[in-house]
Amino acid sequence: MKKKNIIIIAVVAAVCIAALIVALRGSRKATFKQDYHIEDTSTITRIFLADKQDGEVLLTRVGDSTWMVDNDHLANQPMVKLFLETLNTMRIRQQVNRNAVPTVIKHLAAKGIKVEVYQRVPLIDWFGGKLRLFTREKLTCTYYVGSETKDMLGSYMFREGDKVPCVIYIPGFRGFLTPRFVTDPLKWRSHTIVDLDANAIERIELEIPADQSESFAVVNNGAGFDFMVGGSKVPAFDTLRVAALISSFTWLNFDEFASIVPNSNDSSLVGMPRTILRITDTAGTTREVRTYIKYTNPDDMAIVPDEGMYETFDVNRLYAIVDNTDTVLIQYHVFDNILQPARYFLGADNKTLME
Repeated sequence: MKKKNIIIIAVVAAVCIAALIVALRGSRKATFKQDYHIEDTSTITRIFLADKQDGEVLLTRVGDSTWMVDNDHLANQPMVKLFLETLNTMRIRQQVNRNAVPTVIKHLAAKGIKVEVYQRVPLIDWFGGKLRLFTREKLTCTYYVGSETKDMLGSYMFREGDKVPCVIYIPGFRGFLTPRFVTDPLKWRSHTIVDLDANAIERIELEIPADQSESFAVVNNGAGFDFMVGGSKVPAFDTLRVAALISSFTWLNFDEFASIVPNSNDSSLVGMPRTILRITDTAGTTREVRTYIKYTNPDDMAIVPDEGMYETFDVNRLYAIVDNTDTVLIQYHVFDNILQPARYFLGADNKTLME
């Protein structure tokens, strides 16, 4: 009996020792506190990003879920959502080795992206967050984001107030985080031209300067829509095509900003626009989109005898100027139901402006 008790005690002791070893190993691995992330991103009010090449952008929350770029333009909401998720899910993989700290700090100082995060913070926060009073905006975190690690699975970052930089990653994500910290304002801006339900549309007008007889308007009459050519209501039209036209304005987007536009001397944007589209909502706001043929090589305009030669066109995209402000690129297939002449909606023949 005594021998059996000794065996039991020995087994229990061995289990306890094993558990202690595991616990000690775990504690050695977690020598830093996992507080690098933003726990509650709903409290973030502003985010400022700047790089060493004079690139900078300010993201500002308006309301609960809408964000603006530089207080002037609507932000790309899915892109902002991904960025907030990044701030929430990023974690410390490891602290930078002591010998590598000077090199990493030097690189961050020369090429790092500065990120300032502002949050709504209560002046009084008692009883574990149950009583919060006098909320005000405060700069809570400043990060410096550097390049990727050699294994491409983390990014070097330094947080103001810390002693050493860290390698930051997102558990389960195979990649590094630096590309998500974008300092180009254009890349943060929304690509949405309009996002209107049918009942929010007051008037759609398409002007074709080269052939005004093919210009038309679709007007909300309160019970439906009238199709008008030359200022007169057309008694019969293709209702399916007009319905497709109207439904096209639910989340209508352009492809990308045309950051590089040809010089004015040889530009596709010189001269008469191909079409002029105006969309007016029931609140009286009008957006205008002027479209221009995009040549595969703008110099072709000066050397080819026939500008209608199919081979000189970009067959996928057009230039567009939105509200006489932004030059963008739009895709033919996205605007296929929109930039058609009046005859297309009247069913007069099968020829279309898009062909």
